[in-house]
Amino acid sequence: MKQFHVGIIGATGMVGQRFISLLENHPWFKVTLLAASSRSAGKTYAEAVGTRWAMKTPIPKNIKEMVMLDATADIKTIASSVDFVFCAVDMKKDEIKALEEMYAKAECPVISNNSAHRFTPDVPMMIPEINADHAEVIKAQRKRLGTKRGFIAVKSNCSLQSYVPALHPLMEYGITKTLACTYQAISGAGKTFETWPEMIDNVIPYIGGEEEKSEKEPLKIWGEVKNGEIVPATSPAITTQCIRVPVSDGHLAAVFVSFDKKPTIDEIKAKWAAFKGEPQELNLPSAPKQFLHYFEENDRPQTRLDRDLENAMAISLGRLREDSQYDYKFVCLSHNTVRGAAGGGVLMAELLAAKGYFD
Repeated sequence: MKQFHVGIIGATGMVGQRFISLLENHPWFKVTLLAASSRSAGKTYAEAVGTRWAMKTPIPKNIKEMVMLDATADIKTIASSVDFVFCAVDMKKDEIKALEEMYAKAECPVISNNSAHRFTPDVPMMIPEINADHAEVIKAQRKRLGTKRGFIAVKSNCSLQSYVPALHPLMEYGITKTLACTYQAISGAGKTFETWPEMIDNVIPYIGGEEEKSEKEPLKIWGEVKNGEIVPATSPAITTQCIRVPVSDGHLAAVFVSFDKKPTIDEIKAKWAAFKGEPQELNLPSAPKQFLHYFEENDRPQTRLDRDLENAMAISLGRLREDSQYDYKFVCLSHNTVRGAAGGGVLMAELLAAKGYFD
């Protein structure tokens, strides 16, 4: 695989920082360009991010002195300088939608962490292990945009990156309904305890827009490509409750599920253990060898999410048991800024690179 030159749009934010840290030694992708708002343009990255660097590892040396560009004013320069960009900007949704289309129309593919295009019918919203086939809709999107190389692909909301992968291998049993209560870390809001001290010893039982995303987005992920667009699935019925908790990283979900053909507990565990997606089949650099890990102990999952990339890209599952109102209940844990955000975007980019979409 050739090495691709990559830009990061929104490089100073939490997800932008995570992209930088994950890509420091990536075998395929080399960060050669950084952009953010006009406030950062012309500054070195170290000057622009200042004291807001929140990663546990230091800013990579080659990134510190990189001069920032303006994400909105320098689109032509950026598009002509890289093979594709990762986009994680803090702007209004309609502004993000327009910005990403401008990059695509400048023949620069966009791997987006933003929600603006998640329900654009010809934009794939991918969890690579689940719906890699949705990449085929890019052909129709390019036709609509009038581009040869440019396109937009998005990752899903981080809150569903744990329980949707856990449910997917069980779809053959006919999932009829699901309830998921998510307990979401403050990094999902782009915060640390230093920047959000009000969250210490606090719980916020509402995250604006999160429940709607968590209930609707899985249906697009499980949808079908028909006539140049993705038609969302109509089932299962999903209801969620999303709560902010005083945790640095990691979204925990308590999941309740019912089936048309109820499997046994051993069958569910076997499906989880055996599940592989296209990233595992292709042996992509960021793909965990085992995607879903089930722990038997009652106090699991509480694996250290930041231990290594392999661990942070996988899903931890535990406490599978029968329920009085649903068939089963279990808990699952994922790293929201690695698996759920930047790492999920990197894996999606690896998949698209392997399929030739950046050529």
